[in-house]
Amino acid sequence: MEITDLTPAERRVVEAFPRGEGVDFLGDAGDDAGDDAGPGASRGPERTVRAEVLRALLLDGPRQDGEIAGLKMSGARITGGLDLRYGTVNCPVRLRACHFEEAPNLYGAQLRALVLTDSMLPGLTAGNLRVDLALRMSRCRVTGPLRLAGAQVGGAVFLDGARLAAEGGGQAPAATLLSLNHATIGADIWAVGLVVHGETRLNGATVGGRINLDDATLRCPGGTALYGESLSVGADLRAMRLRAVGRIDLTGATVPGQLNLAYARLSNPGGLALRASSCVVGELWLREAAPIEGAVNLRRSQLELLHISPEVWPDQVMIDGLGYGRLAPHLPAEQRLPLLEREQAGYLPFTYEQLATAYRSAGDEAAARTVQFAKIRRHRRTLPWHARVWGALQDVTVGYGFRPMRAAGWLAALLLTGTVAFALNHPPALKPGEAPDFNPAFYTLDLLLPIVGFGQETAYAPQGAYQWLAYLLIIGGWVLATTIAAGVTRSLSRQ
Repeated sequence: MEITDLTPAERRVVEAFPRGEGVDFLGDAGDDAGDDAGPGASRGPERTVRAEVLRALLLDGPRQDGEIAGLKMSGARITGGLDLRYGTVNCPVRLRACHFEEAPNLYGAQLRALVLTDSMLPGLTAGNLRVDLALRMSRCRVTGPLRLAGAQVGGAVFLDGARLAAEGGGQAPAATLLSLNHATIGADIWAVGLVVHGETRLNGATVGGRINLDDATLRCPGGTALYGESLSVGADLRAMRLRAVGRIDLTGATVPGQLNLAYARLSNPGGLALRASSCVVGELWLREAAPIEGAVNLRRSQLELLHISPEVWPDQVMIDGLGYGRLAPHLPAEQRLPLLEREQAGYLPFTYEQLATAYRSAGDEAAARTVQFAKIRRHRRTLPWHARVWGALQDVTVGYGFRPMRAAGWLAALLLTGTVAFALNHPPALKPGEAPDFNPAFYTLDLLLPIVGFGQETAYAPQGAYQWLAYLLIIGGWVLATTIAAGVTRSLSRQ
């Protein structure tokens, strides 16, 4: 290291580095340390350190026998660009509550640990960064892109309380402010209370532990607030009380634990608010979430548990191929069925079968039959007119086999009608000397039942209006018999 003309502040840092001691400029600042512009924003020369000095220390700084060197500094103003591209830093780096005039460039660098907690940065370029331990950026304020694509962090990444927003608020909606594309994180991403005004990207990232976005705010109106295609999480993806303006895209993600969006507010009017198609998720929670503003796409995803109330679903959904083992909370089928009418592709038999299976798995056979009944009724609307007429007859008479007692009711009504009518007016016998005694009830049954015969129908011949009544009873009997047979066949096929 051959940096000359060190300022008093820089000399303190250089002297503390070999012993790994901290230099706290915040303690020297008095009351002006907490100015409105953020940590270090208006610090004078007594707390200003050049980035070239820090670079020289980190890459080739002095060492002291028996001590562990390290750069530990708080409350400094760092001028110039800290350029550690492809460099190897074998000591911990802690730059807490510092103000960077220029975005550091750590592309391809290798570090033991990096702490930037409470600092202000105009951005950070750290693609393909290697950090053995943890990367801490808690409560940082970043006014430009935070690029960590391809980074490898052995421990956790801390972004809790951080705020990423373009300076002046004029960032275009599609601009990416946080990128962890194809990053590999050994432990967790801890981002509770994170605020991002722009796009957040986690495409292809692998997180060994869990991602925690509880109480986060992701705003990208008209764009993608969170882009996580093919994201792989080792445990849970928590986003309770998340506030998202723009699309949440988790296509192809793998979350073996919970994808927890309880109490969340998802809004992307006129577009997709949530896209989680082709995902493999243990449990998807939208418990007590606000009604979703925008469409939801869960096509071809596989879930063990789907926890969502009917009022949370938007007006347009895409759930073709969505499979789930259990559905919560457990509600009557009548409250779940309207969702299936909102499917963008129209009538899809699979969605009804899946809902019926979920109810059957929960032991609610009555609800499962209600769903199957609704499925057939919905299917009837897609048929030609003559098939719709036949379907309507089956619906009215036996409820497509799901309401067998209807047939008994119709049979009893026709039997009563015929018995009373023929009791008041006996039809004349075809062969008076050979006819059995007339019985109006069994005569009516003879007319109603196509197969069973009691010898009454062939012995008597009604006339006039009663002949037409006999025709009506015969037709009614055949319709009931046919629809009952169709219903029984359908019922057996379900078994």
